Amino acid sequence: MNDRMTTPWGEYELARFPEDPRDRLRAWDAADTYLLRHLAESGTPLTGSVVIVGDRWGALTTALSERRPTLVTDSHLAREAARSNLARAGAEESAVRLLTTQDPPPGRIDVLLVRVPKSLALLEDQLHRLAPGVHEGTVVIGTGMVKEIHTSTLHLFERILGPTRTSLAEKKARLIFCTPLQGIARRANPWPYSYLLPDDVGPVSGRTVVNHAGVFCADRLDIGTRFFLGHLPGSRGAERIVDLGCGNGVVGTAMALANPEAEVLFTDESFQAVASAEATYRANADGKAEFLVADGLEGVPSGSVDLVLNNPPFHSHQAMTDTTAWRMFSDARRALRPGGELWVIGNRHLGYHLKLRRLFGNSELVAGDAKFVILRAVRKDAGR
Repeated sequence: MNDRMTTPWGEYELARFPEDPRDRLRAWDAADTYLLRHLAESGTPLTGSVVIVGDRWGALTTALSERRPTLVTDSHLAREAARSNLARAGAEESAVRLLTTQDPPPGRIDVLLVRVPKSLALLEDQLHRLAPGVHEGTVVIGTGMVKEIHTSTLHLFERILGPTRTSLAEKKARLIFCTPLQGIARRANPWPYSYLLPDDVGPVSGRTVVNHAGVFCADRLDIGTRFFLGHLPGSRGAERIVDLGCGNGVVGTAMALANPEAEVLFTDESFQAVASAEATYRANADGKAEFLVADGLEGVPSGSVDLVLNNPPFHSHQAMTDTTAWRMFSDARRALRPGGELWVIGNRHLGYHLKLRRLFGNSELVAGDAKFVILRAVRKDAGR
C-alpha cells in the first residue's frame, strides 16, 4: 500500500517492502509522525551524528535523509523498505548509512532516535551496544505506540543510559525522553544468551541453543517448536533442506544432525535470527550449511530444494496478517523440485491447510494436538 506521510519537512510517499497492492497496511504510523513533529516544533538540533534505530519501514529515515543519518535495523525488509522509500523521495543513495544490528555501532552519537521494538530484549541489547557512543550532550528520544511502551521499557532506558520520562499520549502514540549520564553503572549486556535443550526433543536433545536478542522465545524452547521437533521427517540422504524463517536454527540443526549428508540452508529476514542460527549450528554440527538474510527464499533457484521446513509468523509488528505466510508458502513451492515437500507448523485456527491446497493442490495432516497442526504439501508438477 502506497501512502503519503505529512511531516514538517514535506510529504513523502511511502510503501512497505516488498510492495504489494493488496496489502492495506501503511508504512508509517502515529509514533513516526509524533516524533517528527516534536523534532521540528522543539527545534531539536539535528546535527552531528544522527542515529535512527529500528525504523520499521523507513519513514523516519526518509523524512530526515537531509541530516544524513545512520539507520540501524535488525530487519532485512525494513532496510529494503528504507532504500525504496529514499529512492522514491529522490534522496541520494549515500544520504543514509545502513547498518544491521550485527554491525559495529557508530563510535559517536549526537542524536539517538529509537523506534521502540516489540522485543524488550532487542531494545536492551541495542541500548547496551549504542551506549559507548552516547555522551552527556546526546539527544535521546524514543517513540512508539502507547501499547508498545511499558514501565519496563522506561526502566531499560534509565538503567542503561540515564534519567527517563515520557510525553503525553497523542493519537495513541508516546515519546520517551532520556538524559544520558556519563559513567553510569550498568550491568554487562546479557546477549547473546545460551541454554541447553531438554532431553526429549529428538536429535537436538541436550544440545546448546544460542539466541541473540529479539529472536522469538530467546530464553526457552517454545511449545510449537518442541512439537515440530517431535515430528520432523526422517533422514533421506543427500538432499537440500531449507529452514525457512529459521529463528535460532534449532529445527534446521536437528535435521542436520539426523541427516549428516544433507545440506541445510538457514534463512530469515532478521539479522539477529540468522546470527543465532549460525551460532546454534556451529555449536552442534559441522556439515554443509548456508546462512542467508533475505526475504523468504529470494535468490534461491527455482526447483533446487528437496525439503522446506517452516513455522511462519502471523504478525507484522502489532498487526495480524497472513501476508508473510502466503509469501513463504509461494516461495517454497517455487524453490521445491517436483516431488519436494513443504512441512509447516502453525496454530490450528490459522487454516494453513486451505492455503496449501490452493498453492500445491494437496495438504496432508502429519500430526496435531489441541493447539498446533503439522502439515505436509508436495509439489506435484514442474510448472511455475
